[in-house]
Amino acid sequence: MLAVLCGCSAPATLPELAAAEHSESAGQTDQALAQYRAAQHKCGTLQPKRRAMQACGEALLGEAELLEHVQKTDAAIAAYLAIPARAPDDSVTASTALYRAGGLLLHAERTTEAWSALWKVVTDFPDEPIAADALKTLLDDGRGRAPKELADEITKLLTALVETKVADNLVWSLADLEAHELANPTEARALYDRIPTDYPDSGLRDDARWFAAQLSEQLGDPKGAVQRLRALLATREVSLGVGSYFSVWLDDAQLELGKLLRDSLDDLPGAAAAFRQLPKDYPASILRDDALYELAVTLDKMHDPAGRCRAVAALVKLEPDSKYIARAKELGPCP
Repeated sequence: MLAVLCGCSAPATLPELAAAEHSESAGQTDQALAQYRAAQHKCGTLQPKRRAMQACGEALLGEAELLEHVQKTDAAIAAYLAIPARAPDDSVTASTALYRAGGLLLHAERTTEAWSALWKVVTDFPDEPIAADALKTLLDDGRGRAPKELADEITKLLTALVETKVADNLVWSLADLEAHELANPTEARALYDRIPTDYPDSGLRDDARWFAAQLSEQLGDPKGAVQRLRALLATREVSLGVGSYFSVWLDDAQLELGKLLRDSLDDLPGAAAAFRQLPKDYPASILRDDALYELAVTLDKMHDPAGRCRAVAALVKLEPDSKYIARAKELGPCP
């Protein structure tokens, strides 16, 4: 019985795959290609099925990647494009292959074929992470070619893919186009606002709040900007409770909140509180001296020279070489 069990125990990987990788490392391209192809014929016999799928994916992608590495671009593209039909049950391998083919086709200036492959990643594999990468490639390439047509296509797809994992990226891409190439900040803000509401777990959620706040300022809506900044800053308290993730925009949002409260809404006490909070909540931020200078300015507007001087002293202590020290001292004398 032990012998039977041992006979059923399979190696960690196919010998042909290991040999192909060794040959590739040694620069033996033809031999490596032959070994990857041999692995493709043998991989389907592995058990359980997940091991067969993994080995077949490695063998198929290995051949195409090697062709790409040795700059046989046309052959690599053909190999990548053939993979989805050869791995119909492996969405990870199929979507990866199409994405890489799309990139090579773009580089070769075969734009129509490239877009076809990249859109296929988005439409046929919308729940794979690489669909977001394909969409970003389309956005980066398409914004300079035909932004209106690209926006129209994204809008159509959003209806069909609204329940998939790429949906938030579709909304984001559409907002990006509306904000920049199509110069429609109102529509862009509405789209950015959808992401925290419709996709609260999206990795784009905090970025969307930040850009929606920026657009609110452009639209002459400081109250709307403050509302969105406060919603962004509130994520810090949630992060403290459940993990260590903090948005890169938090200290920027804290500083911007203070400026808006002071300069647009005439809320000097609120602005001072916002500026004081930044060094406390973000002790590693490069904006701490900005906040202390803005605090000094705010306290000066509040006719609080003692408070202003304390802010200037804190600024000097924090960063003796700060560019803001000279400006802060121009606000008035201190003891």
